Amino acid sequence: MNITPVASATHEEVYRVEDADSGLIGFIAIHSTTLGPAAGGLRMRPYDSEDAALTDALRLSEGMTYKNAAAGLRLGGGKAVIMGDPTTIKTPALLHAFGRAVNACEGRYWTAEDMGMSPSDMAELARETPYVAGLADGAFASGDPSPITARGIFNAIRRVALHQFGAADLTGRIVSVQGLGNVGWNLCGLLTEAGAKLIVTDINPARVTAATETFDAKAVALDDIYAVQADIFAPCAIGGILNEDTIPLLNVKAVAGGANNQLSKPSDAILLAERGILYAPDFVANGGGIINVATEVLQIEGRVDWVAKKLVALDDTMEAILTQAAKKGVSPAAVAQDVVAKTIKARAA
Repeated sequence: MNITPVASATHEEVYRVEDADSGLIGFIAIHSTTLGPAAGGLRMRPYDSEDAALTDALRLSEGMTYKNAAAGLRLGGGKAVIMGDPTTIKTPALLHAFGRAVNACEGRYWTAEDMGMSPSDMAELARETPYVAGLADGAFASGDPSPITARGIFNAIRRVALHQFGAADLTGRIVSVQGLGNVGWNLCGLLTEAGAKLIVTDINPARVTAATETFDAKAVALDDIYAVQADIFAPCAIGGILNEDTIPLLNVKAVAGGANNQLSKPSDAILLAERGILYAPDFVANGGGIINVATEVLQIEGRVDWVAKKLVALDDTMEAILTQAAKKGVSPAAVAQDVVAKTIKARAA
């Protein structure tokens, strides 16, 4: 096992992790521990290069700092990634090796489920380190965070509907959903229950077929999701999908989804605003999952009630951000960044 520090001007600690025996290559990025131990999920996907994997870890971990602060949690921001297709190379040995790498951080970083991972994978990591959340069993086990993440996104969708259409009621509203993983699937269920009509896409054709049957959704090709006519776009897959190429294609009034780092760069928020598209800052909209995970990291008693109260507070924060942005005539993204910066500064004092 080789754990090699990677120099960074923006992060407290970054490590490259390699284990030749299991085929593990990955990164752990700790952006900030100002508010508490850095917490953020473990993602596994077939990155094109190590640079791409490192970049993702750096961006995601910074986003976790903002997300945890916006959710009012005593947690900092961190993230980890493993290179490779989780359907073909993920093994117990690989997960155990990564668990040892997490353990080497001695609690400065707590990991949990993210793309390409499951609660059973977290159980494998937990064989090597106590710094794992999202477990199915245990005194403070929080389980799969996806349903709570979806609930927070659903709340954000209702908020942008209220601001753009004058009512939070989603009956008859068309929502285009990009990504039908655990979060996207749970979100589709909530939207369907609320009376919304769905347009969906995913890299997995079987998942798309299942969504058309389960939710009576309309399916479109991967790249066609941007131009479909809908009321609200809910990106729930990879980040960086809102950019100078895709934003001109959008035919919606609002964006509120579960993907992290949806904006390719900060100025893309301005492009959305110029087109009259209301953007729900992603690190606020998708904060439900880390709220659920936090009960395990912080060992919160009465998890269900605590999570429910935090979700209400998160919804209130989104409302405040959207209201302030409208009054100032600026993007909600700018307001959200300011709110988070003030929160971190106040708690660090």
